[in-house]
Amino acid sequence: MKKARLIYNPSSGREIIRRRLPDILDMLETAGYETSSYATKGANDATEQAERAARSGYDLVIAAGGDGTIYEVLNGLAERKTRPKLGIIPCGTTNDFARAIGLPMKSISRACKIITEGKTQKIDVGRVNNRYFINIAGGGFLTNLTYEVPSKLKTLIGQLAYYVKGLEKLPSVHPFHIRLETRDRVVIDDEVMIFLVANSNSVGGFERLAPKAQLSDGKLDCIVVKKCNLAEFIRLTTLAIRGEHIKDPNVFYFQTDYLKATTAGSQHVELNLDGELGGELPCECQVLPGHVEVFVP
Repeated sequence: MKKARLIYNPSSGREIIRRRLPDILDMLETAGYETSSYATKGANDATEQAERAARSGYDLVIAAGGDGTIYEVLNGLAERKTRPKLGIIPCGTTNDFARAIGLPMKSISRACKIITEGKTQKIDVGRVNNRYFINIAGGGFLTNLTYEVPSKLKTLIGQLAYYVKGLEKLPSVHPFHIRLETRDRVVIDDEVMIFLVANSNSVGGFERLAPKAQLSDGKLDCIVVKKCNLAEFIRLTTLAIRGEHIKDPNVFYFQTDYLKATTAGSQHVELNLDGELGGELPCECQVLPGHVEVFVP
């Protein structure tokens, strides 16, 4: 019999996974999986459990929660030579990666059915230094919103919590110096507001932020906003909702399979990987084509 390990964040989605746990286990068992579950208790807990499941020969690991839970589970699987397939039950605040692959946002049963039906896709993974991401990496003043917003606030008001925090931070926006290099050229060596490296088109609740991105093309899509004033930055944000920002002269948009990012002097630029703190610049980022097999609709 195939073995499945369900790793879930008990506080995600107003604790919906905890309440639906018997139903989820029953659906997986009915589909032929010998299933066990684990409720995460703190930071890196999901990573440790996913790595243990991979070492123990599980066929399937399911991440039930938000983008942060998926990120931790991915980092437990990515280093393994033999990796279990990855299933996802989305119940976080933004669920960017789940949206990118077309998973249902409001039905636990439908998400489970996608796993039990068995259709998978090999999806690219990004590596930044010694960490992995499946959806987005970036740096700049707004990229740390996801780990600055208290979890209780996210549970209470969902994605609105990010907008509230973003508005609070906007008056303090300031540029930083960055040098971005691909394998064959220096793309930018100047002051910028933010830089993003996307694996999918769905980032931070914006479903057209990286409009050319594809999950299995062996490329990462890079978006860099040049130094600009607050009014211009807000205008770019409204353009991003429609996917029209990439034509703006304040934006660099390019694709690559490798990127080196450094900053000048004593500046500290934090990195965000799939909504979690991922260290600081400098970094090297590269794509690992088809590195993880994910259940998709």
